[in-house]
Amino acid sequence: MASEKVLAHLDAHRQQHVDQLCEFLRIPSVSSQADHKQDVRRACAFVADELRGLGLEVEIIETDGHPLVYAQSEQRPDRRTLLFYGHYDVQPVDPLELWKTPPFEPRVEDGIVYARGASDDKGQVFAHFKAVEAYVRTGTGLPVNLKFIIEGEEECGGHGIYRYTEQHADKLACDAVVISDTTLYNETTPGICYSLKGLAYMEIRVKGPDMDLHSGSYGGTVQNPANALAGIVAGLKDRDGRCLVPGFYDDVLELEKEERDGFAALGYTDAILRKETGAPAAWGEQGYTTLERMWARPTCDVNGLASGYGGEGAKTIIPSRALAKVSMRLVPNQDPERIAAAFAAHVAAIAPAGVEVEVVNHHNAAPVLVPRHSPMMQAGMNALKRGFGADPVFIREGGSIPIVGTFQAWLKAPVLLLGYGLSTDNIHSPNEKFDLANFWNGARTTAVLLEEAARA
Repeated sequence: MASEKVLAHLDAHRQQHVDQLCEFLRIPSVSSQADHKQDVRRACAFVADELRGLGLEVEIIETDGHPLVYAQSEQRPDRRTLLFYGHYDVQPVDPLELWKTPPFEPRVEDGIVYARGASDDKGQVFAHFKAVEAYVRTGTGLPVNLKFIIEGEEECGGHGIYRYTEQHADKLACDAVVISDTTLYNETTPGICYSLKGLAYMEIRVKGPDMDLHSGSYGGTVQNPANALAGIVAGLKDRDGRCLVPGFYDDVLELEKEERDGFAALGYTDAILRKETGAPAAWGEQGYTTLERMWARPTCDVNGLASGYGGEGAKTIIPSRALAKVSMRLVPNQDPERIAAAFAAHVAAIAPAGVEVEVVNHHNAAPVLVPRHSPMMQAGMNALKRGFGADPVFIREGGSIPIVGTFQAWLKAPVLLLGYGLSTDNIHSPNEKFDLANFWNGARTTAVLLEEAARA
């Protein structure tokens, strides 16, 4: 069991660790916005300084975009090695007017810290730092070799981490990769994620006339791109929520009975979904529960539509162009490249005459399935149980963490998805938050994990 001295140190320094986390959260490291380039570098420097303070060897690695921070402890051949991954960049804050307090002025209220990046991913990464710090400050020897690779482009789709992993797999070699960028099951039940959905992110561009036209003078004489796009979008799914792209479901890995039984035992209801989302009702592919659709069935969703005039009052035009952004969340065994190609072919097949249609594939991510029964997975389960004081459950995640597939392919090591946040933390939305109990228990979990992994 992890040293009581280490855990006692974490408990005794909770407020100090919250104050330090708030310092990290004040840095507006929005990686997708050029105005914040220097802020991203400040966050990078903050991470590097934290890791140097733990006595680790630290290197800032420049990329075509924002830099990586690599750090390692002394590497002893007689010990197992854990590689911790995370990101120090954050999402944009828009719409700013919906934030109750400024997004980069952390507010602590009722045991919760509110700020952009609190849960995704600064708070979760910082829990790892504090766990290691507890070993260092108490003079407790590390039971494993440590490596950290922390990036600054996760929220803007940068490729620096992927290239670095492929080119320096020997440097990142480890016995397991630990990622805390997912969630617990709920407020009282920790969970370990074993599957992530993949992604094919597409854009449909429809062009009609060279310019917007007067709808009275030219209505009924040319194809309206907005009308054409509406028909294309309507042809992506049927009334029961099934995607109509040919071959979309051909390679889907169906759930095992053990998995479906495990999901059912969690007791997730449509009432819970309505409370979490504010939606009037649950809806989706027939023949599956809400949790099964959320975690283990592929989806096809319009993320945005743009065309014509949407301002105040009337403007009677036939718009020149229309576009839709569409994400397809994919499940194990689906190939993003194949699905993207099938999507483009389907759109071309159902597009009406009289417009030019272009389909752009912005980016893909492979789905991830991690074996549930392995020594390292058991180490993670044991650590969660002690860190959070409750039996953990296996969960899946509807989102994507593209780097997981790269780690699996190039490092040939198991990936532990130990999430310390909650699905209700408003990540990517206004009023992002992180329960401080989960921050503290997450640090305890990481501290325990180091010893559990040493015995795995």
